Amino acid sequence: MERRKFMRQSLLAGAGLAVSPSLLAAAAQPAGDKAFTMDFAFHDGMFKNLAGKDFIDQIKFAHDKGFRSIEDNGMMARPVAEQEKIGNTLAKLGMRMGVFVITTDSWHWKTSLTSGKEEWVSKMEKDCRTAVEVAKRCNAKWVTVVPGNYDNSLSKEIQTANVVMALRKAADILEPHNLVMVLEPLSDNADLFLRHSGQTYEICKSVKSASCKILYDIYHMQRNEGNLIANIDRYWDEIPYFQIGDNPGRKEPGTGEINYTNVFRHIYKKGYRGVMGMEHGVAGQGKEGEQSLIKAYRDHDIVPGT
Repeated sequence: MERRKFMRQSLLAGAGLAVSPSLLAAAAQPAGDKAFTMDFAFHDGMFKNLAGKDFIDQIKFAHDKGFRSIEDNGMMARPVAEQEKIGNTLAKLGMRMGVFVITTDSWHWKTSLTSGKEEWVSKMEKDCRTAVEVAKRCNAKWVTVVPGNYDNSLSKEIQTANVVMALRKAADILEPHNLVMVLEPLSDNADLFLRHSGQTYEICKSVKSASCKILYDIYHMQRNEGNLIANIDRYWDEIPYFQIGDNPGRKEPGTGEINYTNVFRHIYKKGYRGVMGMEHGVAGQGKEGEQSLIKAYRDHDIVPGT
């Protein structure tokens, strides 16, 4: 090409860009951050400073930041229209619904399924039927169940049998709808019956249902028993769901003693591609704290092949 012709075409091209600033602005707009490799699920309020108090706005914001799932313990207490709106938003964005708690009140913190009393079993069955309908509205596949407190008037063996019998009834309701209750051993107080991963594994094996599995909350299991990776391996076939929280403090990864880089890598290499619930608070304050939380997950996310 002749030099004079080349220069003329270059000037024309430059002029075209100069009169089209909107094209430049559009090209400069980010399409959203890359999706995380691990499927981290945030909860309502986690991004309230960056996205506002409306949960739908938080979901859209989180999706733009690379998150692809949510959790909502209180989903059953939300109005039907709100449950449907959340479900529709998730479907539109291609996001997953993580767990919600399978009751609308606090019965699971009381002496309940451990006692074997019919009132508690009936209450749970009723809540399971309600949970089925809620799950349809928000496209949920998992629901959290906590059997209740330790009953000092009964032996541990009898309490275990009571829990197993009650959970079999729950599974009969949930299984036809492909809804899985995940039992969560907790560390919140010493009165809770379900506290260890091995104990939960035994119950799941006794219930013998695809709808009764383990919710392995890494924070709670670090506090109650430690030995995280070995126990994850030991009970792997009954764990379809994980939750996250560093210890001490129950905040995002990197704020405590747990080596989440190694734990996440181990889980990923074993083939886990399920939801990782962000069941914790935010270490920092305001927008800066929420931005630091996002960075913490970027820093600890898996880089495939490493």
